Amino acid sequence: MNIFDDDDAFVGTPKSNYFSIAKSANENIVEMEIEKMFRRFAVAEKMLEERGLEDEQEQIMRATIIDKDIDDRVDSLFIELVGNIVTQCE
Repeated sequence: MNIFDDDDAFVGTPKSNYFSIAKSANENIVEMEIEKMFRRFAVAEKMLEERGLEDEQEQIMRATIIDKDIDDRVDSLFIELVGNIVTQCE
């Protein structure tokens, strides 16, 4: 299956699009992009810890379980992952 031939591509949510693309894209590219994203998270966590903000981060995470801005940011991350994967599979 070619990930670029699906008429339904990019019709769903950013999350569902990511999982759809990830299933049919080159596995090495998907793994590399996920590793890059985890590295970004690790750097962000390290920065928070160095500034003594890890407790505040946990409080904010619990308080923003339902938060439009956070949901939009998560969607943006899924869109970024899809874009990175698709451009490397072309």
